[in-house]
Amino acid sequence: MAEPLDLDFDPIDRAASIWRERFGPSEAMAAATSIMRVQQLLIGEFDRICRPYGLTFARYEALVLLSFSRTGALPMAKIGERLMVHPTSVTNTIQRLEGAGFVTREPNPRDGRGTLARITQSGRDAVGRVTTELMEAEFGLRALGGDDRKQVFDILRGLRVAAGDFSD
Repeated sequence: MAEPLDLDFDPIDRAASIWRERFGPSEAMAAATSIMRVQQLLIGEFDRICRPYGLTFARYEALVLLSFSRTGALPMAKIGERLMVHPTSVTNTIQRLEGAGFVTREPNPRDGRGTLARITQSGRDAVGRVTTELMEAEFGLRALGGDDRKQVFDILRGLRVAAGDFSD
């Protein structure tokens, strides 16, 4: 987990108070800022867990996606779509995974111009080890019980639907 700030006050709550005085309602700002801070904390924890295996969390996500596929391989465009990232990010991620021996790239037999990324056994092994550690760390959400985790998921899912990520 990220280093504790060890403050004697909640800086987001304080900012919300000042915001309210200067601009008006602060609930949206405080909620959004809280989400961003928690994202920083979670990514820090995930990357700390992934680092000993030569991975970042983003690279781990790509490996998990490949491990979920029936054949262990997906077109690069499909990886970007499923991970909701720009094609340039996918290319960089797969290049790094290939350099580490976790994936191979090969021509897509269904699309002469496309490329498939295929997870290797080394990639599958890394997914297994990192997944075990992430599960033990409860994905950084130890402070929340199961019902709270479900509620957070449901609330944030509503935001993703409203943003057009998928239809409900």
